[in-house]
Amino acid sequence: MTRLAALADITGPTARPGYEPSARGRGIVHLGIGAFHRAHQAVMTDTAMAVAGGDWRITGVSLRSTEVADAMGPQNGLYTLIERGAGGTSARVIASIRDVIAADPAATLAALADPAVRIVTLTVTEKGYGIDRATHAPDPAHPAVCADLANPDAPVGVLGLLVAALRLRRVAGAAPFTVLSCDNLPDNGALLRGGVIGFARQVDPALAEWIATEVAFPSSMVDRITPATTPATLAEAERQTGCTDLAAVETEPFLQWVIEDHFPQGRPAWEAAGAIFVSDVAPYERMKLTMLNGSHSMLAYAGFLSGHRYVRDVMADPALSLLVTRHLAAAAAVMPALAGIDLAAYADALAERFRNPAIAHETFQIAMDGTQKLPQRIFQPALTALEQGQPLAPFAFATAAWMRYTLGRTDDGQPHALRDPREEEIRAALAGVPREAGAIFDALAALPGLIPTALTAAPAWRAAVTGSLDPMLSQGMVAALREEALR
Repeated sequence: MTRLAALADITGPTARPGYEPSARGRGIVHLGIGAFHRAHQAVMTDTAMAVAGGDWRITGVSLRSTEVADAMGPQNGLYTLIERGAGGTSARVIASIRDVIAADPAATLAALADPAVRIVTLTVTEKGYGIDRATHAPDPAHPAVCADLANPDAPVGVLGLLVAALRLRRVAGAAPFTVLSCDNLPDNGALLRGGVIGFARQVDPALAEWIATEVAFPSSMVDRITPATTPATLAEAERQTGCTDLAAVETEPFLQWVIEDHFPQGRPAWEAAGAIFVSDVAPYERMKLTMLNGSHSMLAYAGFLSGHRYVRDVMADPALSLLVTRHLAAAAAVMPALAGIDLAAYADALAERFRNPAIAHETFQIAMDGTQKLPQRIFQPALTALEQGQPLAPFAFATAAWMRYTLGRTDDGQPHALRDPREEEIRAALAGVPREAGAIFDALAALPGLIPTALTAAPAWRAAVTGSLDPMLSQGMVAALREEALR
């Protein structure tokens, strides 16, 4: 079978790009070129160039692994995007990625310093930034931050690379790039701006002032469910293209990108692909984190522990489906009104997306990095509910499911990794703690900087969480779900 490496190789029914890739130059560097980027920003950039032209092809960077580069390099950046929905499956070949740099800081720095690059986008997950969320300052305990502060001329981490590239551009008299975070973090533009300026201030105060004045850090909110690539993904790509494609990704038909419109050096016509440009992303960001991501985390822990591998399986479980609907309603109740958005309709649409029978999104995949995700997805909405006198039960149940998950074993005794940056800390906190709801709650609530003190100190919150956790421990997760659904 021919490897997908040129548009001329395609013999199947898949759609081709609406432009000649070689006629479009590079304008973007993307840090963190995983499946989500290839299903989201790269796709919308591909559409933008097909509709409005422009030199906006992407150099993707994998900061640690060579896996994506090994798959995409022989394919000259081409890959198949497969969309699976209730109405069927479609595919198109994406050509917006020009090349991929793998685990090569020097090559990455050179790409970032290229004056043709006008935008740097990022999907590196929260732990990849090395920024303290509370202070927006570089985290001195982050390994890459430590290494780059010690040797700023040969950076390996996100902050070090951005600052070093901006220094090179300033010295060369080149315009700075715009830095656009596409990670699910509250106020991600301001967070990244604080981290970059804070890092620069420690190595070059004058550069820090220049960055503060000259560099734009717009915020954005992204949404598209993107499961991990499987052999079935690759087989469908081969059927659609007639070629072997080791970089194929699959996703749902839904696609959303809300972007703060602040790009001094220009941008692709992403609106042609459906992007929404606004002056303030925060309300949309909060809506997604609270409603979509919060319910996603809840169903991931409860679903995984009750034996459901995929989100679609969770939604086929009557008790869990009811609990997802309950969570969405509670999340909507703590949201302020948002112009142009019907929160009840948004909740209904989310439930339908979760039910999509064609998407195999694993609950175990969603469950990772809980200590980084739950503060904004569950704990902050719970605190708002407490302050407003709204029901606590949905958020307490989600917290209890996570606490049960941290014990590291399913009801039948099978061990599972927590896949959390604070995994060792969690295990240490639970060591020697009796298998009792109150003791587990107290141990995990004492983890520093995780659950707001105003929440852990509220008797109603403790009672609600332990009330949901107790049957999970004493009766098992399946029975606990049925009991919870009857409340």
